Amino acid sequence: MTKSYLPALLREQIARQGRYRCGYCLRTEELMGMPMTIDHIVPSAAGGTDTEENLCLACRRCNEFKGTQTHARDPETGERVRLFNPRCQKWNEHFQWSGDGTEIVGRTACGRATADALRMNNPEITVARRLWVSVGWWPPDD
Repeated sequence: MTKSYLPALLREQIARQGRYRCGYCLRTEELMGMPMTIDHIVPSAAGGTDTEENLCLACRRCNEFKGTQTHARDPETGERVRLFNPRCQKWNEHFQWSGDGTEIVGRTACGRATADALRMNNPEITVARRLWVSVGWWPPDD
């Protein structure tokens, strides 16, 4: 699949709107140690456009696990639901942090399905979050 070209100005606008962090897991480039990617909320392969309202900032891990998915099963109900859309949904309405700040807990079917599909609590990231919590870098205040 060919990656579409996005103008630098549009990329910067998306990054600024996303507050320079992943729209899904909220990690920043500084914590990742690598640049963010631009995610097509509705993938190009599924007819998604290169317009601002269909683009968000995403870390490589969330973007790769998301792939071409737009829906996933809620692990609690088995219902197939739309994945979280960082452009039009509020993170705190669909997710919350576990008591120790190391895991993303889905509050809604959408949140649970997204956390599961994007593997937002994989062992590697929860270990990293535990370290970030220990030095006061995590979880984000908002």
